[in-house]
Amino acid sequence: MAEIQLHNVSFNFSAPVREPMTRLYEIKRERIEEDLPVETSRGVMALDNVNLTIPNGQTFAVVGPSGCGKSTLLRVVSGLESNYSGEVLYDGVNVRDMAPGERYIGMVFQNYALYPNFNNEGNLSFFFKTHKIDDEETRKRIEYTSELMGIGFNDLLPRKPGTLSGGEKQRVAIARAIVRAPKLFLFDEPLSNLDAKLRVQTRTEIKRLLHKFEITSLYVTHDQVEAVALADQIVVMHMGRIEQVGTYQELTENPASIFVAGFLGLTPMDLLPSGSISGRQLVTGDYSFPIPQRIFSLVENGQQVTMGLRRETVSVSAEETSTGGMQLRAEVEAFESDFVHRTHVVFLRMGKLEFTGLCSMDVKLHVGQRVYVQIDPEHFYFFDTKSGRRL
Repeated sequence: MAEIQLHNVSFNFSAPVREPMTRLYEIKRERIEEDLPVETSRGVMALDNVNLTIPNGQTFAVVGPSGCGKSTLLRVVSGLESNYSGEVLYDGVNVRDMAPGERYIGMVFQNYALYPNFNNEGNLSFFFKTHKIDDEETRKRIEYTSELMGIGFNDLLPRKPGTLSGGEKQRVAIARAIVRAPKLFLFDEPLSNLDAKLRVQTRTEIKRLLHKFEITSLYVTHDQVEAVALADQIVVMHMGRIEQVGTYQELTENPASIFVAGFLGLTPMDLLPSGSISGRQLVTGDYSFPIPQRIFSLVENGQQVTMGLRRETVSVSAEETSTGGMQLRAEVEAFESDFVHRTHVVFLRMGKLEFTGLCSMDVKLHVGQRVYVQIDPEHFYFFDTKSGRRL
């Protein structure tokens, strides 16, 4: 096990630009280069001044949109990419000149990466053969790992990868990483090729093993459910930068930026169009919303501000109520029924403003219906539109 630290790590893919085959390709390339800084116009800044510490024994999940730098971060930590600036430390030791094979990493890939000509026992023992470890030690390690992997794993060892299902291949891939007794686990979207049922089963298996071993782990995924289920903390990345690090509850209740608010969450925050501060009001479109006292001292008149709402704080009813807060009228654009919680998720429109709210399933709704919307201004989130940071 090890503590992993990244200090000011940057990585730029500087690939030569080929001659365009068509005018359409050339136009697309020109538009991409216009949006990039001059110094990176012939490449892509995959990691931009990344600072991160993964404490010993904890699991960090990295989430973000495609192309944000998640897999590149994993490759830099593993040593597969060495042309980076900054420092990567294992227990305080700079590993820039340390080969990947010397770092005692267990890596699990999306595509399993098993040797097809070996049986599964051969895949597990390959590390020991290349390091000339005696057969008795190899056998003990494989037996121990097989016990950890649970019921039925021994039956997979004599078979070749080509005869296994996707879930079985991933179990073997995880076992191959465990058998090496790694200091660090790296997972690169290991469940994305599995169907829904197998994904849940394999996720449970990974969670059990991570809890048992308490091995420092970095888990890259597109699936926020996986991140929430497996990780001690979640790292949100965007355009090569780390936007925020924290538990799922911390990130959803206190997002640091517009991006985190609109990206993270099994129901991401609704963000209204940017408006301007006028007195003690935020004016957006044809509507104005009061600025809470806690925010008023942080904004200036005329400042462009984006407001966010969590659907859990927006109450929808068919009749006017006398409870406190703001009461607005909106039109139902669509709704979905959540039979577990006995609620409707209602998609609402007020002029050009669109957001969602919740109402009881006892309320009869139809598309186009005018409903009452109850919101407490204390539940509003405010972000500076220019910087994207939360106020």
